[in-house]
This record gives sequence, C-alpha cells and structure tokens, in this order.
Amino acid sequence: MQVKLLPTAEQAASLLKTMEQFNAACDTLAAIAFSNKCANKVELQKIAYHGIRADFGLSAQMTVRAIAKVVEVYKRDKSIQPSFRPHGAIVYDERILSWKGSDRVSVLTVDGREIMPWVAGAYQHARLDRVRGQADLIYRDGQFFLYVTIDVGDVPPGDPTEYLGVDLGRKNIAADNDGETFSGAHIANLRNRHARLRRKLQKKGTKSAKRLLKRRRAKESRFARDVNHRISKAIVRKAKDTGRGIALEDLKGIRARTTVRRSQRRAHHSWSFHQLRAFLTYKAAMEGVPLVCVDPRNTSRECPCCGMIDKRNRPDRDTFRCIQCGHAGPADTTAAVNISRRGSRHAAERRAA
Repeated sequence: MQVKLLPTAEQAASLLKTMEQFNAACDTLAAIAFSNKCANKVELQKIAYHGIRADFGLSAQMTVRAIAKVVEVYKRDKSIQPSFRPHGAIVYDERILSWKGSDRVSVLTVDGREIMPWVAGAYQHARLDRVRGQADLIYRDGQFFLYVTIDVGDVPPGDPTEYLGVDLGRKNIAADNDGETFSGAHIANLRNRHARLRRKLQKKGTKSAKRLLKRRRAKESRFARDVNHRISKAIVRKAKDTGRGIALEDLKGIRARTTVRRSQRRAHHSWSFHQLRAFLTYKAAMEGVPLVCVDPRNTSRECPCCGMIDKRNRPDRDTFRCIQCGHAGPADTTAAVNISRRGSRHAAERRAA
C-alpha cells in the first residue's frame, strides 16, 4: 500500500540525510560482508554492528535493518560486492515507525523522531487497520512515499473443475477463451510517442530538455501499470463470478528463448507480462480464485478440435486455421482455449494425486 508523506523542508532534509547515512552504511557493510564472505545476518552483526553505529550515527534498530538489507542483497550473488544508491529505500519496522491516528506517522531519522502528515486515497485509508510488519521509505522525483505491508486476510481458494484460459501477448495484452480481448494498441502507441519524444529531447540536450525528460521518466510506466491493474481486476472478477480458476502460460525466461527483428526489440523488452501476472496472482489470492501456470509450448499451434499441432495452423499473427480439420478462429482466443484445457487437466491431476 502506497502513501505519500508531506514533510516540512526541515523534515525532508532530515529524511534525505538519513537515507544517505543508511545507504553509506550499507556500502561499508557490503565491503565487510564481501571481504569476509559472510552472508549470515547474525555473524555480520557480530563483526560490524558497533563500528557502523559509531561511524554513521544510526540507531540500534536502523543498524540492524541495514545489516539485514546488505545480507539479503549479497545472498543473491556472492561473486560481486553489492553497492547501494545514496537515496535507496530504507526498510522500517514497527520499532522505528509508528502510525499516529489516521493522518500522521512517526518516522525515526538520524536527527530523532519526526512526526509528519501523510495523504492517500480512500482505498489506503480503509486498510490502515491492516498494516502489518515493515514499510519501505522511498524517495522518488523529489517526494517521499511509504510502501506499507498490509494483511489482506486468508481467503480459502476454491477447487473449480474449469479454468478461464488467458493468453498474454503484445498486440492483445490478454485474451481469454470466452473471446474477450484486451487490446495493447493504446499502450503501444503511447510507448512509440514517448520513444520519439525521448529521442528528440536527448538529441537536443539542453537543460530544459533534460528537465522535461526527468519529469516524463515514469509517466509511461505509470500508465502501463494502471492498464495492467484494470485488466487483471476484470479477469479475476470474471473468473470469480463464473466459478472458474485462472490458467496462464508460464512465460518465465521467454525473452531469452525468443528472438525478434531489430525494429521490434524495444516493444519486446518493454512487454510487461511479468507485472500483469503478478497482479493477477495477488488479486486472485485475495478473492480465493486458484491460479495455475501451464506449459506454453504449442498453445498457439494446437487445434482445440482435433489436436493437430503444426506451425502452418497459423497462417498469420491473428488467424488460426487447422490444416487437418479446417477449424478456424482468432489465434489468441484459440490459444486461450488450449490454455484453459491444460489448466483443467492440471487441476484434475492434482485432485487425483
């Protein structure tokens, strides 16, 4: 859950100073962890705790959070020494951050506790009583945000026999086996327009052009994120209302497995299928809708009527026409039908086991 902080100028300076001290401490801790080949939080704390507190002026709990952050990053790849941006996120827990009513929060800084107002929408206010565990302090475009962990409760998943198959793509962001499609044309046009503007501003290279580039930096990603939220919400609602689960293709590593023309590389690498899948996963869990990922091989080449698999079944991107039985239809919907059936088979096998 994201909330926006409204610190005074003095509080903002204190937050920035805290971020810089915290991440400088993380850099020092990373050097110690790397030189000692230490990826254990308890062991690293024994080695570095007192020195970090003395050198960087961090509180006891903030030092512990810095050690935990470094160990988490170092564990991912022990062959390199991690580095941290000066204004990288700080992880706060309940000992160093507390909520004061419905519009104030107390945040620990290197200058002491600071109580500051925050603002958010009705969605966030309605869930303030569900705040659990840690919160990340984020500095973005000159503003401070808290990304707060909330408990949405446990909704027991159902056990449906049928699954709503969803085919993910670039031209159509999603298509289901009922024939409903969610076009990606608007996002594609927006990204093309932004790419042209970026090239123009980068070529110009003036200070005003760089300022405009910075302001527009995240606009495209915010728009795509909003679209993915709306699509995932609609798919989960349909699955719940019809008593079905959701079946998706397992597209992990698809960018490494596939090649595209040079002119299509930017679109290929900006395809946000992973984000859409993440949104579908957590929204489905909140509603008790089971979600399964199936093998994506030949979903777009297999005939749902006779089972014939052949690349000639796809004469073009949008059309499916079986060379054996003559079944024809939209290619994305046909792929979604195959995904739906694989999801139902997966569920049947799981129940049988």
